[in-house]
Amino acid sequence: MQFTFHTRTITVNMPTRGQLMEEIHRRFAARQGFALATVNLDHLVKMQGSEGFTAAYAAQDLVVADGWPIVALSRLARRPVELMPGSDLILPLCHLAADTGVKVGFVGSTDEALEAAREALQTTVPKLDVAMVHAPPMGFDPEGAAAAEILEELESKEISLCFLALGAPKQEALAARGRRVAPSVGFASIGAGLDFLSGRQHRAPRLFQRLGLEWLWRALSSPRRLIPRYARCFAILPAQVGHALSLRRRTP
Repeated sequence: MQFTFHTRTITVNMPTRGQLMEEIHRRFAARQGFALATVNLDHLVKMQGSEGFTAAYAAQDLVVADGWPIVALSRLARRPVELMPGSDLILPLCHLAADTGVKVGFVGSTDEALEAAREALQTTVPKLDVAMVHAPPMGFDPEGAAAAEILEELESKEISLCFLALGAPKQEALAARGRRVAPSVGFASIGAGLDFLSGRQHRAPRLFQRLGLEWLWRALSSPRRLIPRYARCFAILPAQVGHALSLRRRTP
């Protein structure tokens, strides 16, 4: 599945979880870094309005589908991809990191949330080596000097997997910069995933998740903040449906 903004094409190039895990395992073994992004409708809205964010997304090595609208568009285009929300990838990636003996880092959120997430993950994955946690202050700039110091520390500590919980577009921008400054680090942008693990935020009930209505649960939980965001997401759907149909016509 592909999306085009500002003459750049963003491709969901990891269509299945099996392919994603195989590729990351290969990179862990080779001490080769990566940037993993989970594309959703909100990201498409941000890309439409920002050439810089589109450029950061284009710099990601691995892109998966986060959200049922992306999955539905891929099926419409006859280029189906699996649903892989960032929050659902944290535990499998931690198991993979523990099994291959690589170090893990957390960047984002708050000190309290990161420590709670570390405790929760190490309880579930006892062999997990969380070698660095860092909660940047408010106003953190992924292009600033403090970001460069974080990236250099990740590289010097030989961390192979760093979860970025900064929210879009900061986490994707930091990951794109990290591919240059810390080439052996794998960056996984997971938004509120660590906050969910820490209990600082709560995901939708399983029923809402299975029905593809997690967005509705979140909107009702924080209507003033999220209803305008989801309205912008729905507004771009007609154009994206048209794009998916054009891809469908080009599919053999």
